[in-house]
Amino acid sequence: MITAANTPVSTWAPLRSKVYRALWIAQLVSNLGTWMQTVGAQWILVDEPNAAVLVSFVQTAITLPVMLLAIPSGVIADLVDRRRLLLGAQSTMAILATVLAVATATGHTTPAVLLTLLFLLGCGQALTGPAWQAIQPELVPREQIPSAAALGSMSINIGRAVGPAIAGVLVSLSGPTLVFALNAVSFIGIVVVLGVWRRPATDRQLPSERPLAALQAGTRFIKAAPAIRRVLLRSILFIAPASALWALLPVIARDELGLSSSGYGLMLAALGVGAVLGAVGLSRLRLLLTPTQRLSTAAVLFGVATAAAAVLHVVPVVLVLLVFAGFAWLLAMSTMNSTMQLLLPAWVRARGLSVYLLVFMGGQAIGSLVWGVVAGAAGPVKALLIAAALLALCAVSTVWLPISHNAENLDQTPSAFWPEPQLVVEPDPADGPVMVLRTYDVPPENVEEFMTAMAFVGRSRQRTGAMEWRLYRDVGVLDRYVEAFVVRSWAEHMHQHQVRLTAQDQIREQEASKFTIGEDEVTHLVAILPP
Repeated sequence: MITAANTPVSTWAPLRSKVYRALWIAQLVSNLGTWMQTVGAQWILVDEPNAAVLVSFVQTAITLPVMLLAIPSGVIADLVDRRRLLLGAQSTMAILATVLAVATATGHTTPAVLLTLLFLLGCGQALTGPAWQAIQPELVPREQIPSAAALGSMSINIGRAVGPAIAGVLVSLSGPTLVFALNAVSFIGIVVVLGVWRRPATDRQLPSERPLAALQAGTRFIKAAPAIRRVLLRSILFIAPASALWALLPVIARDELGLSSSGYGLMLAALGVGAVLGAVGLSRLRLLLTPTQRLSTAAVLFGVATAAAAVLHVVPVVLVLLVFAGFAWLLAMSTMNSTMQLLLPAWVRARGLSVYLLVFMGGQAIGSLVWGVVAGAAGPVKALLIAAALLALCAVSTVWLPISHNAENLDQTPSAFWPEPQLVVEPDPADGPVMVLRTYDVPPENVEEFMTAMAFVGRSRQRTGAMEWRLYRDVGVLDRYVEAFVVRSWAEHMHQHQVRLTAQDQIREQEASKFTIGEDEVTHLVAILPP
């Protein structure tokens, strides 16, 4: 976003918000603790029979809950108070982390106990992920959302780079118990900040949606939002090949570069440094490059680093290129994350972000598995070269598959601009389906422009709850057109009226109305007999 003075919003601007700053610092500490915990868990299992299999289960236990619970978590986060959800989940995770530390100190951490506790902690992460992303626009102004997304990505990458290094030193000095204890302590900051944050109360005039209905509403929204589907597609196109470097970096470090575990830690640190530099430079890049250009640049840089890691055996050169890879990773992640947040209105934000998180985590998990198989068959060098070639194709594909370039300019402010229905009978909330008819009188010279504008209105109806939408021509009245859409129930239609419409929807309707004459007539029909 560019300010009135034609200068970019600083990456650090969100930190001026006291609540955001406190939560960001607390989240950074928690990210460090999470990655330290992963190293401690892997260390416990290295001496077990079938250690290779058990160690691989650590990452599975942490990421599998995200695959299973991301979508339900997004639904829940849109239906309940997000602050209370986060507070409860983080407190529970702190208790689980404490149990793990105590069990380890007393010698009761068997592989089954360890993996079970890690899975439960992963469930907590899955539950909080969509809610955590969804509260960001509540903490900073809209123009600072890209900067907040960059800071969030930087926090994760710092945790990924620094956490394992700290854990490696602590485990070698005192064993994994201290690492687990520090992870438990790392939750305190988030719990305290969430406890003192007073989230503005929302005026709920309607009962909350039922979970299944909320899930269906979220699905309809994404199906009727081409810009969001495009971001999800671009996420897959980038993450699938980019996951090869993350998955095969330990093998490259040991077998191709001859590095020890400390050398591998240095490679992770280089990626983390790149992420920090990316966050610092992102505000200037947003001024120079469109979101699509940022994604293509990220794909090129990450592809070059991936190829270099495969064929170059000069460690300093590889480390420098990994800095560029970390820069590219943050550039891509922050661009896609912030675009999603800017495109999603508040009522469905957590549901939409849960789909993005599922695509992101699923793409990494499945991609890592696929690249492991490819490396086993063709070797890690060829696998990375194939991934680099796919990243080049990813960059080229942005010419035909760009993402929205004006997401920052869309006004997603809630706007209940529809007039209340004029009723002689008050339907029950469960009554339905409901058909809404709206008539328009359109002069012949305006028909083409009207049809174009109504295509956008139709998608607006579908995003906000319409199961079906059609535009008809009335053959009995000259120049008359009838819009018809069907909503599942009267309660769902009332959510359309009072909760789901945004200022952007109002703009679309006003665009269509410019091509009509007279007053539009709206009729509501409630089904009374099944088909």
